[in-house]
Amino acid sequence: MRAAVLFDEVVVAVSTNPDKSYRFSEDERVEMVRESVAGFSGITVAPMGNGLLATYVKSLNADAILKGLRSSADFEFESPMAAMNRHLTGVETIYLQGDGAYAQVSSSLIKQVAGLGGDISAFVPKAVISRLS
Repeated sequence: MRAAVLFDEVVVAVSTNPDKSYRFSEDERVEMVRESVAGFSGITVAPMGNGLLATYVKSLNADAILKGLRSSADFEFESPMAAMNRHLTGVETIYLQGDGAYAQVSSSLIKQVAGLGGDISAFVPKAVISRLS
């Protein structure tokens, strides 16, 4: 995981967006992430609970939010949130460019392909594959 190389400590905050419907519960998602990052040092996985990400990050005394970008569309979507987070709490957002091979991959696409029996092993960790099968 590239973030673990760049930062001394990384907290993966598992959130629940009320505007989305989830296939897995928050507890299941936390467990899948924990299984996926097992073996990497300096990474903690925690449920964020309700509320703003920036507020959660500030409560951890963290310096920044790290977000991965697949494409320029992600940047356009994330940029206003980064500005608001900085305004509300002073927390900065840092972007890490994703591998171009995954630019068109989304959770919806992965769920659809998996549901139709397609091979998603190149796109998701084993902890997720075992639960989607």
